[in-house]
Amino acid sequence: MTKGYDAVPDEERDRLRSYLEAVVAARPAPVHTTVAFNAVYFGYEVGGDGYGGSPLCVDDFPVITFGECAPVLPVGAMVCVATGSDPLYAEIVYREGAHPEMGTLGDVPAWVSGAPAGAEGRGRPGDGAAPRRRELLVLDLDAFGPALSLSSAQLHRLRTRRRWINEDGHVVVDVRYPSPEAARRDDLTAYADHLLTTAREQLLSPLVPVSLAALVGGTRDDDLRAGLLGLLGTVRGVLNSIAALRTWGDYAMTRTSLADCWRNSGPLGGDDLRSLAAAVERAATPGRRRYGLTTPVTVYTAVGPRLRGFPGAAELLRGVGYAAAVCRANVALADVVQGESDQGLFENGSRITLDDAFEGGGVWRSHHPGDAEVPGDPLTPTGRGWTSAFSAPSEPETESEPVDLPLPDGAFLGTGDLLRSDAQEIVWRAPLRLAQLIDGWFPVHPYVAEELRRSHGAYPTVRLELNHAGEVLDEKEAVQDVTVELVDDSARLTGITWPGGFFPGLILELCRLRGGSVIHLTTIRLRERPQVGDRATGHCYDPCVLTREDVPGSDRHGDSAVRLGPRQLVMRTVRRCGLLTLDGHALMDRSVLPSAIYGRRPTRSQAAALESAVSELLAERLLEPALGSRDAWGQPHFPPCDGQRTIALIGYCPALPRVIRPWGDSDPGGEGLRDVQFVPGHLRRLRPGCSPSDVQRAAFREHCRGLGKADGWELPHGYTFVTEHTRGR
Repeated sequence: MTKGYDAVPDEERDRLRSYLEAVVAARPAPVHTTVAFNAVYFGYEVGGDGYGGSPLCVDDFPVITFGECAPVLPVGAMVCVATGSDPLYAEIVYREGAHPEMGTLGDVPAWVSGAPAGAEGRGRPGDGAAPRRRELLVLDLDAFGPALSLSSAQLHRLRTRRRWINEDGHVVVDVRYPSPEAARRDDLTAYADHLLTTAREQLLSPLVPVSLAALVGGTRDDDLRAGLLGLLGTVRGVLNSIAALRTWGDYAMTRTSLADCWRNSGPLGGDDLRSLAAAVERAATPGRRRYGLTTPVTVYTAVGPRLRGFPGAAELLRGVGYAAAVCRANVALADVVQGESDQGLFENGSRITLDDAFEGGGVWRSHHPGDAEVPGDPLTPTGRGWTSAFSAPSEPETESEPVDLPLPDGAFLGTGDLLRSDAQEIVWRAPLRLAQLIDGWFPVHPYVAEELRRSHGAYPTVRLELNHAGEVLDEKEAVQDVTVELVDDSARLTGITWPGGFFPGLILELCRLRGGSVIHLTTIRLRERPQVGDRATGHCYDPCVLTREDVPGSDRHGDSAVRLGPRQLVMRTVRRCGLLTLDGHALMDRSVLPSAIYGRRPTRSQAAALESAVSELLAERLLEPALGSRDAWGQPHFPPCDGQRTIALIGYCPALPRVIRPWGDSDPGGEGLRDVQFVPGHLRRLRPGCSPSDVQRAAFREHCRGLGKADGWELPHGYTFVTEHTRGR
């Protein structure tokens, strides 16, 4: 086996194949080739204590210390995370780039995709002999059996403190590479280097079943390296030959787990994977995001951050679940690209390719028009983002144009809800999005689409009856004949003429009687008329969509920042790029505002105009100043945390609906409201033995985020959360 896969007799291959298939089925995360090597070489017990019975000495593991730069830690490395109490012993089962400029919606600056380690910005590769790169490490904390595993309570405390591991149980660390060449090595070569240097005692232990030194007949470095690479090649060849497995790069997972994921209708299941593939395919298509755009468009989407946008995904992305979700999503995208395109070129004119296999769980490139590019293997990362950015000057010599910030397609923004589905009717509710307002369409609930597809074919015509509560509509707007597009896995009403009073974020309620050809669409009236930004509305709206999409420069005629003044550019960028809470707040690091607006460093005159605009908006209280902090991993926090560097923040705070006499009416004439009392969200102690529901845990986290605590919070032990409400008459 030290001579590679082809040199191994069939009988030995079969034995190794049976064992590795059992290992992949037993472990909760996709099994990397290096992790599979560990299982074979050090003796991983399937269904038992893992490495608990192996000869590994945990005292020899490299230590990850909070706030310190770490050495190279490839997938497969066994490490110790030093904490304030018990250390964490773990095996690294997954690793990806965690560039600080990665957007929360998976949007990636072009220069990040394919950039070398140590790159400092657009066209600036850095000149350090020992480059650094921020990486996210997913650890299997149960790999060494229960004796060396922390309890769930201990792990929960560590996740809550967010010092040694983050809230997902992952380690985000700055890795120092000895040279630029070392940073470019593939995973197997990097792991071989690790075993022959940092983990040499572990590799050559006389207590392993068969030491590598005995296999190659000596301890010369050249012989050890050749034998080790041969063993890794054998393991990779066996994994690739197992019919019951699928691979993404060097990660192997069972076909059964993939099939179960596609059949699952919950978070990160088949529906979400199809939504992800559709979003990547449409990301660069003109007309959906940029009205009248004729120049080529390129969008880079990172899979990892993009998955976090799906509702209910947070719990599934904790621990090793993140590695499983990212690998499954990449396999799904690869299957779509290979099965539904011609070398990445889709029917809509866009070309989709994998551009970077490391950053953010994999960065996919969407380019339109795609037929102008030379075709190639769409699954071979080419790093076109960095290549194109490197060819541009690092300092602008002329006035730069503001960047059109792409609209998020994330399902977490106004996903809509099914209100009722019975024998008589189907009723659903969803917010109107800017792209829908511009292009005159609206999604149809899958239940309605299924019925129409069975009875009317792919393009039926239905009557759409609109009712704008409290408003009078023109006859041509009130009743319209529209087409229902029932192609692929999506369905939508097209050819809609939206009334003039409709705006992004407006909540629409739709109803269709079973078997009917009429869809009723209505808005929901509010008792008050709150002022949100520049808009006063008397109808229900989604605050998240309103904050993101009803920004300056966006209306039913298009979405562009080109003709906006400095004040409007600032407001647009804070609302588009700031941390978004469920009630529509947006909070942004003030120092990154200029580069977010222009995509690169602005000229002096532009920077001065932006700073003046910020000062004016703060003085007029259209924006609010705040102080936050940045931790050792580069993540901003609000309020600021002790011991961290303080940073300036600016926030957009939408007006909230006014509460009428929230604490009761003392006026004798106010009999009808005397007993009405507004109760804000608060903690309530539970009886012994009781625990809060998952719903209340999630409500408390969202409540904290609404207060500006951007890093999220967990309920204290023994308490539940009561959401805000009114009581009385």
